[in-house]
Amino acid sequence: MQANTEIASLLIDLEAIMRASGLWSAQAPDPAALASSQPFCVDTLDLAQWLQFVFIPRMQGLLEAGLPMPEKCEIKPVLEEGMVSPSDALLSVIGGLDEAITRAN
Repeated sequence: MQANTEIASLLIDLEAIMRASGLWSAQAPDPAALASSQPFCVDTLDLAQWLQFVFIPRMQGLLEAGLPMPEKCEIKPVLEEGMVSPSDALLSVIGGLDEAITRAN
């Protein structure tokens, strides 16, 4: 249960950091963009959109339903490689989520 509380808190932190840094979008992408079968929806979304419209809602849904977290989470390396100049705060909270989600199992 403690892991779930930590994950929920980190998801709130992630949203706050994204909002503060201008990465949060007021408009959702087209539903077809969200239906991508590619990892991180790389063919239809940028990484900030994926975090906002796919990752955060999925993790919140798992928490709310009491379902197990993914076995392994490794998003930080993807952001380091694929996002232009991610902030230290963003990388820190994503790293925390990677660790907390992986530990939750």
